[in-house]
Amino acid sequence: MSLNDFKDKLFDLLNEADNMEIKDIEANDKENTFQIFLEDGHLFELECRQIRSN
Repeated sequence: MSLNDFKDKLFDLLNEADNMEIKDIEANDKENTFQIFLEDGHLFELECRQIRSN
């Protein structure tokens, strides 16, 4: 699986996660990051990196 495929699947998982109270998701493809804004005002950033390929 490529990094882009992984990021697409991760975005879909986050976007469909009703129990996480996600207000918004901002994807930055250039930096391979997601900023996740929660309903309670918290903000998290996820960075995706591929560290090994078969």
